Amino acid sequence: MNLLKIAWLYLRQKPLNTLLNAMLLGLGIGLVIFLLLIQAQVQESMQRNVKGINIVVGAKGSPLQLVLCNVYHIDNPTGNIPLEEANKISNMRRFVKKSIPLALGDNYKGYRIVGTTEAYPKHYEAQLAKGTWWKEVMEVTIGAEVAKTQKLTIGSKFSGAHGLIKDETLTHGETTFKVVGIMKPTQTVLDRLILTQIESVWKVHEPQKKAEDTIPKPKEITALLLTVNSMGAVMLPRNINTQTPLQAASPAYELTRLFEFLGAGEQLMQIFAYLVLFLATVSIFIALLNALKERQYDLALMRVLGGSRLKVFSQILVEGLFLAWLGFGLGLLLGHGAVSILGSFEIVSDKLWLTGGVFLVEEFWLFGLATVVGIFASILPALRVYRMDIAKTLSE
Repeated sequence: MNLLKIAWLYLRQKPLNTLLNAMLLGLGIGLVIFLLLIQAQVQESMQRNVKGINIVVGAKGSPLQLVLCNVYHIDNPTGNIPLEEANKISNMRRFVKKSIPLALGDNYKGYRIVGTTEAYPKHYEAQLAKGTWWKEVMEVTIGAEVAKTQKLTIGSKFSGAHGLIKDETLTHGETTFKVVGIMKPTQTVLDRLILTQIESVWKVHEPQKKAEDTIPKPKEITALLLTVNSMGAVMLPRNINTQTPLQAASPAYELTRLFEFLGAGEQLMQIFAYLVLFLATVSIFIALLNALKERQYDLALMRVLGGSRLKVFSQILVEGLFLAWLGFGLGLLLGHGAVSILGSFEIVSDKLWLTGGVFLVEEFWLFGLATVVGIFASILPALRVYRMDIAKTLSE
């Protein structure tokens, strides 16, 4: 009978203790994996949605809010800006490589209706699954998730609701949009957006004209997404912020600030996870030490029957490794399972793409860490077995 089989049979003799020790280690590893998966996927999603957008121009207010609203569509606008002022910035060809206008204000069952140009989906290299891009006023091309969850197809008609939150009591029933195209999944914000002409957004919000109304209202949009050259990245934000009534924010800078803010909480969670791993190491050590006291006679007999010191030493070491690897397996299931469950909640899936089906290189390091934990926890009990006095043990 080889060492692996003997070690496994000993662990099976006390299934409850084995499971509890493995679970404690699994909780620590699972928590670390959970944090790693969340961090990696959130950062990847953030970077994917920025995709070369250097500057966001909008109404004055919070620069972070400006970026979250117009790049990630997870916050409210800081206000609107005059189209004339926006065009002046777009025409600064010395600095601006690409300019994408956005007009927000409505939603359909929680999915934002965005007035823009075809430059917006082209920026994300979006492709059509069905139909065409919008051409006329009140035509829309919708994201893959919108089509899937709302059961919309080519030719479907719907009315938007005022505001950017789901509230069907504020529906613009007098105007309807018509679906003319559905995009392929992009894994970007486009999957959750309804794209149309800027004129469509203006039409929905046009007040009923009265006979005395002679002065036309200036046209407004919500923001501009700019791709600029290196000189523009340095000069444009300062010029816009100091010399115009508008605000310019850098997505890269605001994301760095956001991650720094969230980093403190993440570090606390990591400290807690490694504390659980330490407790698991102590628990495995105590379990092996107690098992050693109960099995001294059996181990002494193994020596009498021809088992070498090294073989008995290895026996205890293998048991510790088995516990550690079992804990790692449980941690793997717990970590990935927790992320999958979290990603299935509507409140999360509306903002982020989270899946437990992603595996990171760092998880291989965690397997190595679990192995070290198993060796460290079992080394002292194994040394006690190695130095055991057979005659004294059997006489007792």
